[in-house]
Amino acid sequence: MSRTKGTPKTGGRTKGTQNKVTTGLKMWLSELLDMNREQIEKDFKQLEPKDRLQMFEKFLQYTMPKMQSVQTQTDFNKLTDVQLDSIINELTKDIQNNNTD
Repeated sequence: MSRTKGTPKTGGRTKGTQNKVTTGLKMWLSELLDMNREQIEKDFKQLEPKDRLQMFEKFLQYTMPKMQSVQTQTDFNKLTDVQLDSIINELTKDIQNNNTD
């Protein structure tokens, strides 16, 4: 029998909790990688440079977030010359600061 509309849910998993299979699989995989770390590193070093870079790129997606492009909605034609100069100066400062880091 279903519950009547508007009554709160009772029982079951709470939102965001992983199921037992997912948790178990992640633990097993983590242990497998930990136990075979030296062999994985040896195999990685034996790859051709091109293949090594491809593997490295695949590993990176699990450790570093991908950058998203940002588009501006500014219509530069409507800005004054002073406003445009100010934007250019700020951007060049940022670029120069990044190059000196």
